[in-house]
Amino acid sequence: MRNSLGKITFFVLLMSIELFASTYKWSASIDKTKAYTHEAVYLKYICEFSDKSELYTIDFNPFKNHEKYSLKLLAESENIRQDKRVNTYEFVAFLTQKGKVDFAFDVVMKKTTQESIDSTIGGRDNDREHEEFSQKIIKLKTLSVDVSETNSTLFGSFKITLHNDTHRVKAYQPYHMEIIVEGVGNMQDIKPLSFDIKRVKTFSSKPSLDIKLTKEGFRGRWSQKFAFTSDLNFTIPKISLEYFDKDTKQIQKLQTRSIDVGVVAGYKKEELLDVEEEKFRFDYTYLYYVLTFIAGFLLAKIKIKKRVPPVGVDEIFLKKVSDANSLEELAIILTLYDAKKYTQLILEIEKGKSKQLKELKKELSN
Repeated sequence: MRNSLGKITFFVLLMSIELFASTYKWSASIDKTKAYTHEAVYLKYICEFSDKSELYTIDFNPFKNHEKYSLKLLAESENIRQDKRVNTYEFVAFLTQKGKVDFAFDVVMKKTTQESIDSTIGGRDNDREHEEFSQKIIKLKTLSVDVSETNSTLFGSFKITLHNDTHRVKAYQPYHMEIIVEGVGNMQDIKPLSFDIKRVKTFSSKPSLDIKLTKEGFRGRWSQKFAFTSDLNFTIPKISLEYFDKDTKQIQKLQTRSIDVGVVAGYKKEELLDVEEEKFRFDYTYLYYVLTFIAGFLLAKIKIKKRVPPVGVDEIFLKKVSDANSLEELAIILTLYDAKKYTQLILEIEKGKSKQLKELKKELSN
């Protein structure tokens, strides 16, 4: 009788421990089952616990190179709702190949012991060695999507804008232009643009991205700046950008207009160093515009004979150096006077690695 009672007590105790132990349940969802190449697909995974589950940690890292998609983390959170722990993981996958795509991920559930936590809090030596935990690999629900080919490298909804100077410049003066693409989709995949115009030197910046990941893909702004120099009239051709529109489900084309630029007689150095010229305001963001002016002048296919500068030019230059109120203003003066001679110093100023203004003035005046 006593043995039976002992067995019953042990069984009840075991059931009680099992009853009050933390349990969890995973769920998974996808926002669409049919999609197109380069389209964004939204994935959501939720782990719901039966209590606060302080003893559990989750190791969920599905970021592996995959030939059919690229995966981005949109959001990750852990909350306590009605004394129950909830972990949520949201991803955006950009599809790269047609056909059926399966998202089959594993997650590792790690459980430690209260004794291990107590020893860590107690600050014992070699706490890491005394940590005890068990782990279990969980295969999450497989999510699938059928992907159709679009014959386009871009998917989404976009618009294009062109910002440019007036249509008339002096010879070798840089003509500035900026192309802006705004919208939502796989904007990270827009390639740099380029121009090849006869007898025109073209300079461009790296594309700039100001984007934020959303369920529909990256939303925001892509832009690229250009500068053109020449001694003759020229035409900047139109640019076309094709994409597969997410709403019409058809190929659409973004297109800029062509620009005819008139070129008139160029600058003279005496004009650039005139004491009465308007003061420049230097912005490092547009430093490459100044450098394109210099490069266009030096690389032009003309022969320039050296000549003795007219009387008074050096005195004007030294006065401008003396009157400079900032390193930025000094950089402009050096650029306009003799960019080739002072190239290294101009670059040091641009990178913030130059000497102080007072020291530079002293060196230039000697």
